[in-house]
Amino acid sequence: MSMNNYRMELGRPTSGRRRLKDLTLQSDNRVCADCNAPDPKWASANIGVFLCLKCCGVHRSLGTHISKVLSVTLDDWSEDEIDAMIEVGGNASANSIYEAYFPEGYTKPGPDAGHEQRAKFIRAKYEQQEFLKPSLRIVSGKSSLHSSSSKSFMDSFKSTTSERMEGMVEFIGMLKVKVIRGRDLAIRDIRTSDPYVILSLGQQTVQTSVVSSNLNPVWNEEYMLSVPEHYGQVKLKVYDYDTFSADDIMGDATIELQSLITSAMAFGDAGIFGDMQIGKWLKSDDNALSEDSTVNIVDGKVKQLMTIKLQNVECGELDLELEWIPLDQ
Repeated sequence: MSMNNYRMELGRPTSGRRRLKDLTLQSDNRVCADCNAPDPKWASANIGVFLCLKCCGVHRSLGTHISKVLSVTLDDWSEDEIDAMIEVGGNASANSIYEAYFPEGYTKPGPDAGHEQRAKFIRAKYEQQEFLKPSLRIVSGKSSLHSSSSKSFMDSFKSTTSERMEGMVEFIGMLKVKVIRGRDLAIRDIRTSDPYVILSLGQQTVQTSVVSSNLNPVWNEEYMLSVPEHYGQVKLKVYDYDTFSADDIMGDATIELQSLITSAMAFGDAGIFGDMQIGKWLKSDDNALSEDSTVNIVDGKVKQLMTIKLQNVECGELDLELEWIPLDQ
């Protein structure tokens, strides 16, 4: 045995590889966590699951802040990444949280699922966290379980749960936010911008994709936020993405939720009513509305369309749709 090989035998890389290989031999880790395809060769190091090639392609599109994808056999793993995988325990443990609750009649995609079906499921599972039990919903933010740091899935889950218990935070419902489009956004590059939107509610933060070179971007992207008992405002910021420098701000705004939530709670089960207007948020000098925004029951759902005029910027508007979802749905 050469000296270099001898050092590798004594060093941590070999022992770490052995621990990772032992984890792949568990029965639940012999299939993809998201579609049950056999013999997965990839893993999400910060979520703690093993993945097939098709699913890992979708995970890469989520960004490393949500899922850091590595090859089980080809990539170099740090000891922290291996420790995090070991602590999670693999697919069964992670799925017991991420797949704790499926809506009635819902089934996850199989190994032969198409890309669109696969991508929709994976984004709902990890990015939007739609399949967590509402009462155990994990709040994203600096301590998010999606963090790309060495902090593991279980560390984040435990710390978030502990903080929630200590602070007696209770959620009263869910808010689905659809970021529809932007209009006449500010120029931050030579002639255009690469805009994206960040929404935050309390400690939760979600971010849209970047639309390149477009001052009138169309997103049509939906995001879920848990609404605490003392919910406050949704804060909105638009940025211009820059590769080699800090992203430039393109305006901000705050969104009041009171008209939506109080109207929804006053009517109770919206499913028993026909389409109708049940509330309104009025445009004023004190808010960012471009025009009055009505709250409506549409097909048994409580929704609110609005056009937001971005603040602290020379120009720009955003079209949004909010939907209130009670915890019992």
